Amino acid sequence: MKSNTLTRFLCLLIVLAGSSYTQAQSDQNAHGLTKPVPAQLTVSGYIKDAANGEGLIGVSVYVKETGTGAVTNSYGFYAVTVPAGNYNLVISYVGYEKQTKTVALIDRNVRLDIELKEEGKQLQEVVVSTRREDDNVKNIEMSVNQIDVKTLKRIPALLGEVDVVRSIQLLPGVSTVGEGATGFNVRGGSIDQNLVLLDEAPVYNSSHLFGFFSVFNPDAVKDVKLIKGGIPANYGGRISSILDVRLKEGNAKKPELNGGIGLIFSRLSYERPLFKGKGSFIVAARRSYADILAQPFLNSDLKGAKFYFYDLTAKGNYRINDKNIVFLSGYLGRDVFGADFGFNWGNATVSARWNHVFSDRLFLNTTAYYSNYDYSLNTDLKQKKPNDYFRTDSRIVDYSLKPDFSLFLGKNTITFGGQAIVHDFQPGTATAASAGAIRTFGLANKYALENALYVGNEQQLTSRLQLQYGLRYSLFNYIGTGEAYTFATDVAAGQRKPLVSTQTYKRGEVIQTYGNWEPRFSAKYELQNNSSFKLSYNRTAQYIHLISNTTASTPLDVWTPSSNNIRPQVADQLAGGYFKNFGKSGSEFEASVEVYYKWLQNQIDYIDGANLILNKYLEGDLLNGKGRAYGAEFFIKRTTGVVNGWISYTLAKTERQVDGINNGKWYPTRFDKRHTLTSVLLFDPPNAKRWNFSATFTLASGTPGTFPTNRFEYEGYVTPVYDGRNNYRIPAYHRLDLAATLQGRKRPGKRKEDNWVFSVYNVYARKNPFSVYFQPNADNPQVTEAIKYSVFATLIPSVTYNFKF
Repeated sequence: MKSNTLTRFLCLLIVLAGSSYTQAQSDQNAHGLTKPVPAQLTVSGYIKDAANGEGLIGVSVYVKETGTGAVTNSYGFYAVTVPAGNYNLVISYVGYEKQTKTVALIDRNVRLDIELKEEGKQLQEVVVSTRREDDNVKNIEMSVNQIDVKTLKRIPALLGEVDVVRSIQLLPGVSTVGEGATGFNVRGGSIDQNLVLLDEAPVYNSSHLFGFFSVFNPDAVKDVKLIKGGIPANYGGRISSILDVRLKEGNAKKPELNGGIGLIFSRLSYERPLFKGKGSFIVAARRSYADILAQPFLNSDLKGAKFYFYDLTAKGNYRINDKNIVFLSGYLGRDVFGADFGFNWGNATVSARWNHVFSDRLFLNTTAYYSNYDYSLNTDLKQKKPNDYFRTDSRIVDYSLKPDFSLFLGKNTITFGGQAIVHDFQPGTATAASAGAIRTFGLANKYALENALYVGNEQQLTSRLQLQYGLRYSLFNYIGTGEAYTFATDVAAGQRKPLVSTQTYKRGEVIQTYGNWEPRFSAKYELQNNSSFKLSYNRTAQYIHLISNTTASTPLDVWTPSSNNIRPQVADQLAGGYFKNFGKSGSEFEASVEVYYKWLQNQIDYIDGANLILNKYLEGDLLNGKGRAYGAEFFIKRTTGVVNGWISYTLAKTERQVDGINNGKWYPTRFDKRHTLTSVLLFDPPNAKRWNFSATFTLASGTPGTFPTNRFEYEGYVTPVYDGRNNYRIPAYHRLDLAATLQGRKRPGKRKEDNWVFSVYNVYARKNPFSVYFQPNADNPQVTEAIKYSVFATLIPSVTYNFKF
């Protein structure tokens, strides 16, 4: 039944592709003047940075005469279709000189590639979500934030290192359970419900050093886009958000060397043109050296301890001709932490992409990627006892192919395509050695196929009303080789389910199939030229799950597929918002208010005492429930002037209901935060041209925790008594960070640019609690003490030297 549904949807896309190809052929005939001049003609091309040849994302192309236009896609490509005639195109992009091009569309389509130059003066501007001056109001996207790398580099950071993941936590609707926590939470979702993409390949752990730094090297990043709602049909696989990170393509004009030297790690990148300007590449590397600097101060037990991370990012591209460009990018990163006992984890991704322009109206991007995340736990990290050790390994590997078509038809932009993913899960393999005898055991690999087809349309109905709608169908098959378990269902809520039977499946044999229709819809209505109302709805499905019952997720948590016992997670989100620009220039200030409500199905929780490590019958310890998340997000940003920045406030509530937990009543999740206030201030003193300053402040409600409410005493022994899940909150979190940047002196005829960044993290040394736990008093065991654990209990100064040649 589900395969027939997928077949019908595939036929629909084939018909759409056929009609698109027919349109492409018509355009080619128009070029050859073999047919009458069409009523509609198209101007299209790529828009790039004149300084380095990088494709620019989100550039506005506006047709003066018709009041219509387009925006460049993720590869810098645009297409505008209008009736035959002469037109003036206005090309604008924040931070670049505006250009006006005259185009004669008389008897054929026109290819117009454009290069934009950066404005000569230093802009006093912050770029968070704006690509064009009126983007906040005019763009149909809502619940979307885009952060420019130049802005990222201005934000104060821990130990002076620019960080993508920590920076997006300053935006509305984004939070974390505390310092040192891996990942981030979006609108009440857990960290595994965020799809993190690096050049379209998924990154399963986006953090270095337990969440203090992200895996994204700022010197190699071009664009960062966070989608919290109104998710387009071409995205799928997660139910909370999409973090889409795009890498630089490399300087296609001249060689360039960038780097930075900090207190605990350094970075270096090199980029240059290839093949006489037809291609380019970039290579960027980072390595921490805190372990090297600390060695002289470590005692004998810790001598040789390893605690470092490194990563290598690379990308290259080659323009075959005007219609074909190929890209190849990759990432390799690893963390190592421990002395005799320790662990390491890391990501590896490879993405190969092909851009093909069929015609002025039809664009194709095809992506093939490989993604691997693995971790290892080892009792002999120093390798001093080769005959006595214990080691466990786990990994998840993905292989995928994804074609995406874009068809530009005047007031309609149709997108369609599909994706096929092969998942290979290795839940855990252990090796134990004792007196030279080695034994290997563990859990069998699990396999799954995840496929999807989608179609969407962005339609300009009137000058004020714009729609974006689409449909995605996802199909998931849990397959052999492997065993499937059946557990008893007639057990008390919250109790372990006993095993009833086991069935063995051959290689490729389907164990369980799930399919979901995922409708997407967004609408924008312009109330005035400087204000609009937006509405969105999306349904998303997630077929893979992160198994973790710790306070905060760790790199050692295990991924597992949906199965005959684990149903896919499904979320429905409805959001609405009011957007307005105001001020002297009409867009000096950008403001928005958004409200949302999210329904979540098939949320995973655990019985008390669940065993998650190397447990063959783990699915019998899992509980299934539902969730809800709702809230309001307020955001205001000043984009011009010597003082600019933004303020964000989020009022939110996130709850779950699971039979067997909290007596079946709703309870707050571990990452529920009722109030979150963040602010970013950037200051460029007019009389101090080489200095600029920045500050961030965060104030947030404490996260929930399960505290004892009573205790039971018997013959001197004290046992805590709990009456609910997450029944109290830890104290509120607040922190101030400051930074100052001193630009180096520019010498005539010299290409070198450099600066010094001085920053202070946690300026007033706030001891923000990460968690609160309870223990008997050492002197009087009958007295129970509450212990507050803080990751940082002092201020942390840093200095970083950055350079560019």
